[in-house]
Amino acid sequence: MKITTEYDEYQTDVIEIVSAQYMGDLVIQIKFNDSVEKLVDFKAFLKKSLHPTVKQYLEESKFKQFKIVDGNLNWNDFEMIFPVYDLYRGHV
Repeated sequence: MKITTEYDEYQTDVIEIVSAQYMGDLVIQIKFNDSVEKLVDFKAFLKKSLHPTVKQYLEESKFKQFKIVDGNLNWNDFEMIFPVYDLYRGHV
């Protein structure tokens, strides 16, 4: 018996963020390497957090300073980071 799998050119083993754009009011439009796009609202998470390191990102100027590092959103050298899977689902 021979088992074959068809290759889907859009199939990927690892989901990564390829671009992200700040949309305003602590919302980021995220595009993944499989062409899926999600709008992720971080406001509720940041407001509920009790940790001062996280709370500081309620300040829009700090929040907007995210970077894409190794396929993930990263704030201030891993001070704040989220699982890609959660971002892919569209919420944190």
